[in-house]
Amino acid sequence: MKKIKLILVFAIFSTLIFTSCREQAKEEEISETETLIQEMREEGADIEVKSDDGESKIKMETENKEVKIKTDEDGDSKVKVDVDD
Repeated sequence: MKKIKLILVFAIFSTLIFTSCREQAKEEEISETETLIQEMREEGADIEVKSDDGESKIKMETENKEVKIKTDEDGDSKVKVDVDD
């Protein structure tokens, strides 16, 4: 009986740890894209936003920098930054 209680406590503890880690990763990703958008706005970038079938694409350009953010239906996003020197 003692083993079952220990296994149950360990399972609950593991579930809580993995769930909280996954949520933190999503929050960091969102803040990264928001930070990029804010930086590009401050630099006076040309911003284009497109939305197709649940996907959204944001393209921002300045003279020296180009940023593309693509978010799919599942909420996963890809960020591409090109800097011209």
